[in-house]
Amino acid sequence: MIRDRIVALIETVVADASDQSEMASAWKKPVVGFADAGNPLFGKLKKAVRTSHSLPGDLLSGARTVIAYFLPFDPSIPRSNHRGEFSSESWAVAYIETNRLIAGINERINSLLEHEGFRGTRLPATHNFDEEQLMSDWSHKHVAYIAGIGSFGRHHMLITKKGCCGRLGSVVTDAVIAPTQRQDRERCLFKYDGSCRKCEKRCPADALGEVPFHRHDCYDRLLENARLHERHGLADVCGKCAAIVPCSFTDPVKLAARKKSVQR
Repeated sequence: MIRDRIVALIETVVADASDQSEMASAWKKPVVGFADAGNPLFGKLKKAVRTSHSLPGDLLSGARTVIAYFLPFDPSIPRSNHRGEFSSESWAVAYIETNRLIAGINERINSLLEHEGFRGTRLPATHNFDEEQLMSDWSHKHVAYIAGIGSFGRHHMLITKKGCCGRLGSVVTDAVIAPTQRQDRERCLFKYDGSCRKCEKRCPADALGEVPFHRHDCYDRLLENARLHERHGLADVCGKCAAIVPCSFTDPVKLAARKKSVQR
């Protein structure tokens, strides 16, 4: 099945990249999901994200499926980013290397699709957003949510079964692939039972809180980090809200539920 081949391809490319000596970064096994391009949730992104958010068919005529995947960072990368006011060098380099890795994965997925007579898109991992509103017309994290690989945390990042520390990529294709079964449940401890606000407390820009997300304050900090790490390339990152919090490496709600079950 092409579905299994795509998953295997992504896993192989990531494993190979982690073993390359020229790579400073490493990644854990990816999380991959698939969504029906006709899912009505895509239409709702025009309200949830911005009115100009694209539908899959806007990116590829005859779109039938959206492939989304999460590349979790090796735990050493978030751990390096736990201390200090600015992003660690490892976090910045991982951002740059993962963006390149996503471009390579998308090329390989497209080669596989084309070999089977299908078409796909080559979407960049980032830097495809409106720099005034700081919003994208194709949000990888919202697309990944629809593909069933995670839900949003208080820090506005996607929490998957392997946490939130990593990068997201996606491909739209005209191949018909069975969608991933979505689980509509919380993975954020704060949203689940109000027991966690660690991401909010760790934000150096005070961009998180009871009021709506202060995206411009967040972006200003990203640009400060970009200047700090410019010798490596464009690394407009921060990641302090994600580094070493309950959802860094796992789904903390599922973990908490498991612990409660054992205690009974």
